[in-house]
Formats: sequence, structure tokens, C-alpha cells
Amino acid sequence: MLKRFFPFLTWIRTYDRSLLFGDLIAGITVGIMLVPQGMAYAMIAGMPPIYGLYAALVPPFIYALTGTSRQLGVGPVAMDSLLVAAGIGTLHLATTEDYIQAVLFLTLLIGSVQLLLGILKMGFFVNFLSKPVISGFTSAAAILIGLGQLKHILGTDFEQSSKIYKLVWNIVGSLGDINPYTLAFGVLAILLILGLNKISKKIPTPLLMVVLGILTVTFFGLETLGIRIVGEVPKGLPAFQSPPILWDKAGQLFPIAITVALFGFMESISIAKTAEERHPEYELDANQELRALGTANILGSFFNSFSVSGSFSRTAVNDQSGAKTTMALIFSVLLVAGVLLFLTPLFYNLPTAVLGAIIIVSVFGLIDVKYPLMLWKHRKDEFILLNATFLMTLFIGLIEGIILGVLLSLLLLVYRISKPHIAILGRIKGTNYFKNIDRFSEEVEIEGDKLVLRFDAQLYFGNKDYFKKQLYQQIEKKGSGLKAIVLNAEPINYIDSSAAVMLERIILDLREKGIKFLIAGAIGPTRDILYSSGLIQILGEENLFAQTFEAVDCCLEHKERTMIQKKVSLQSGRKTL
Repeated sequence: MLKRFFPFLTWIRTYDRSLLFGDLIAGITVGIMLVPQGMAYAMIAGMPPIYGLYAALVPPFIYALTGTSRQLGVGPVAMDSLLVAAGIGTLHLATTEDYIQAVLFLTLLIGSVQLLLGILKMGFFVNFLSKPVISGFTSAAAILIGLGQLKHILGTDFEQSSKIYKLVWNIVGSLGDINPYTLAFGVLAILLILGLNKISKKIPTPLLMVVLGILTVTFFGLETLGIRIVGEVPKGLPAFQSPPILWDKAGQLFPIAITVALFGFMESISIAKTAEERHPEYELDANQELRALGTANILGSFFNSFSVSGSFSRTAVNDQSGAKTTMALIFSVLLVAGVLLFLTPLFYNLPTAVLGAIIIVSVFGLIDVKYPLMLWKHRKDEFILLNATFLMTLFIGLIEGIILGVLLSLLLLVYRISKPHIAILGRIKGTNYFKNIDRFSEEVEIEGDKLVLRFDAQLYFGNKDYFKKQLYQQIEKKGSGLKAIVLNAEPINYIDSSAAVMLERIILDLREKGIKFLIAGAIGPTRDILYSSGLIQILGEENLFAQTFEAVDCCLEHKERTMIQKKVSLQSGRKTL
């Protein structure tokens, strides 16, 4: 039981030097990345840079003890930070202190939602975030993040917004206040980052840029030219204190908490699954991942941390650097703790233009162009869904964009299953195979007195009328010579009460017209429904078959079935023959 909630117990007893070396190197490498990234992502969240280091301290340590992924790099990430900023921004708080308190309370709410969902085993909720929705949202959010960081490159001040038209207008309005020295410094930083990334992905570019930025400002006194610096960074570890409980704002923050909780979990589990594919020695537990992230965020809020989740870049570096267990995360935490205890004075002259450049380069790498092009070629409906989510996120808002994107994807799903594929089947010559006559037009035999069709979805209230309409259209095409209809029910995994009533009426109507109705290939759960609904009494057990060819052969020739054929055809949890 303890191993279920504390997965590190499964490997800690066998931990040895062979694992230690890889974890140590990976931990140091990721920790070096985490320092500048954490400070940069704190700025995205609208927090002072020091809070990024706080977020890189307690939450990763908690995840190391409770998470099931051994390579996932947990900590502050760009998307969560932007969602937090967008959500808190709607409260229009007067002071920085009020803003920080609201963020810490929101983090507590996010963790509580994740922990509750994990306890209730609701990990499947993440399935409602389809890839087109995620891709559209991520690309739009990356653009908003990048544009929002232009103030650090331009040396101007403008109001942030989660709506692109307002953000662009605010940027244009601030162009008269551009500091040319800051602009030149920022552009040069971006070009250097891009150049170093092209030379080698293994270069710790963010850390190198931070060091170069600090040295340049220190030796040349660039702050006198108006280039903004981070300034004094508090020294020491964050104190343990209960996050403020803002009951008056809980109603406004709760929808944001649910959105960030689900998106953060989705982001983490998708990254963790990618890493898991390369490591067969362990298995992910989605519900425990929810509990781990929830616990990390809850406890993190007591140590001045904002919301955290899994990072794409740090997970990749962690894995490539040789991480074998979550001890790598603990080594990263120790490095960050060392920075907080001894090195924060060194960040005084860190130019904010460097942090802005790091953010801009990293988030614009999240804009995916290949996937939409692939959808345009092969999945037009999902291409429209992706672009709708993209545009709604840009023009309506981040929270609204992802929620509306999920609703649109659900509507698309409902539309698909309301008008599923229906195939008219024919026997492949000389065999007992029945295939779609449109795909095998040259090889199939079509008998004029029989109609064999397959319905490729569950039968429920949303598509029963469509099924009935299509069936009677095919009956009309067959004409007066039709004697029997065989429904291949293999893809039908459920029949609700509305559809059962509809089938009953169809069977009785066809019987009056002298047309037999037979069902073939019904799976166990569907057979159970036929018995429990009483539909079998209308259909007749003699008209229920295990395979399509048996129904076709027996429907008019009255061939007697063997005992095993009867048993397989009629077996049900409600009744076994």
C-alpha cells in the first residue's frame, strides 16, 4: 500500500552507484537549466523572479517521492504560468502583495483539485483534451507569451492581456518609449540563443546567457543606459507559512483552478508517457500522477510556490543525461537550494532582456506548423477544430479558448457518432467473408433477396433515427424482392432503451411486410442487452447468429444449427444455452 502512494520505495532499496552517477549528472544539468527558466517563468506568471526558484524547490522534491515517472522534470512551466497570469489578471488586484497572495491561494486550489481527482480515480478526464485542441491552444498561448515578453526586449511598459488584439494595441501604443539600448541588447540575446542552439543542443544556453548578461551589465555599467535589471533577489530558503485563504475570490478562482489542474496534468502525463516508452522497467499510474502533482502543488503553496507541472525540455534533458530514478529531481532541488542560500546576490545585475529572450525563443519553439498541415491533408474536420481553438484562444482568452475547444471537440464527437459509417455487405466469391460492396465491388456476390449491412457505432438515442432512415432507404432500393435483412452487429457495443424500442418497431414492421430481420456477430454485452430489454423475444432466438454467413445461409434455407453454433450465438450473462 505504501509503495502505491510512495513509488520511490520500489527502487530505493536497490539503489546503487550505477544509478547514482546518471542521476547526479542529470540532476545537476536540469538544475542548471531550472534556475534561469524558473526566474523567467515567474515573470510570465506576473511574479517576482525569486518565486520561480521557490517553485523549483519543494514541489519537485514532493513529486520525487510520490510520482510514478522516473524521468519527468517537474517544476515551473510556461503554459501554466501564462494560465495563472491570465486568471489572476481578471481580478484586477491593486498591489503586488495582493497579486502574490492570490497566486498562492490559486496554487492551493489547483493542487486540491488534482489531489481530489486522483483520489476519485478521475485520470481519464485528460482524454477530453484532444490533440488538435492542445495544439491549437499551445500555439496561440506561445504567441501570447512571446508578445507579452516584448516589453523586456523593447524596454517599454504596456499592459498585459490574454486577448491578442488588446495586447497588440498596447504594444503599438508603447512603441514611442522604446529604449534603443535595451532593444539592441535583447535582439542580440535572441540571436545568440538561436545560434548556440544550432551549434549544439547540449550547450546549457539559458545559463550561459544569464552569465553573459550579468557580466556585460556589470563590466559596462549598462544599467545607466536604461537597461533594466532584476535587482535585489532575496537570499535564503522560503519560510513555511499557510497560503492566504481568500474565500471572497474562491468563486472566481475555482474555474481557473480546474482548467490549470487539468491542463497541467495533461501536459505532465503526455510527457511522462513519452519517457515511459523508453523505460520498460516501470509503469505510469495516471491517478497516482494526479495525486503526486496535487500534493506537490498543495505543499508548494505553503512555501511560496506557484503552480508546477511537467516540462518538455527539462524531461528530455533529464532523460538524455542519464536519469534513472527521481533522485535526479532531488539533486536538482539541492542545486536550486544552494543558489538560494549562497548565490542570489549574483543575480542583481541580470538584465530582464535576457530572461525575455530566453522565454521568447523557448515558447516560439512550441508553435507546431507540421501537425496542422498534416490535418489539412487528411483530417479537415480536426483541422477546423485546431484552428477554431487557436483563434478562440487568441481573441477570446486563454481559459475560454481551451474550454470552448474541448466543447467543440465533444460536439465533433457527437456529430460523428450521430451519423456513423454504414456499410452494405456482400459475400466475397467462394468464401464466407462479407465485405463492403463499395470497397470490393469486383469480388463480391450480391443477392437481390437479401440485405446485409453493418452499423459501425453503438446504437443510441442520438443516431437511432439516422439508422432507421438509412435502413429504409436500402430496403427501398432492394424493391419488392427483398426477403431478409441481416444486421452485422459486431461494431455495436451498446444499445440504449430508445434504440431498443426503435429496433422492436422495425422488426414488427418488417414482419408485416414479409421480411425477416436477423442479427449476426453481436458481442457479449450487446447480447446481454438484447435479453435484458426483452428485444430477444421480438427478434426470436432463431434469428440471432454468431457469424454473418451463418445468418445468410440459415435465413431462407432453414438450415439447422449445431449445438455449438447455438451456444456461441445465444450465450449471454442473462441467459446461457
